Amino acid sequence: MKKSDIKKMPEYFDRYINLTDDVAYMEALEISLKELQNLPLEKFKAIGDKTYASNKWTIKDILQHFIDTERVFSYRVTAFAREDGQNMLSYNEDLYAKNAHANLRSFEDLIEELILVRKSYIAQYKSYTPQMLLKSGKGYNGSEYCVLSMAFMIPGHQRWHLRVIEETYFPLV
Repeated sequence: MKKSDIKKMPEYFDRYINLTDDVAYMEALEISLKELQNLPLEKFKAIGDKTYASNKWTIKDILQHFIDTERVFSYRVTAFAREDGQNMLSYNEDLYAKNAHANLRSFEDLIEELILVRKSYIAQYKSYTPQMLLKSGKGYNGSEYCVLSMAFMIPGHQRWHLRVIEETYFPLV
């Protein structure tokens, strides 16, 4: 199934989904994995813990945010695919970032974990039948989205933040 097979584009997440190509969902996930494997580590290291403005996340915080978001959505899509029926809880990404202490970790460590989490997400999606991909559930605010849409949201979310890094952090070096 492709991005164009998403029956109803989910509110809020559409801005991420729209950043992905209209390819098969597994291809979108594999492309996103390659993008992670080719992150500009040396540029990240040159920037270090600098931010482009006060109270903004560091690049390490953003990498940790990828990891946390992917884990949260891994649970959510599992619940939807298994027809759990509960509204999903929200999560406070700023609180997660504050309490993760990503800046105590190396870029290599964060990227290694992120790649492992992405490989796990890909394995999870390999287990879904076409029927499971079309299952949907409700987020914390009652918005509905399907399992298939989250296969594109995660790569699009990654592209969103990597674009922010390129536009606002790269000029710091």
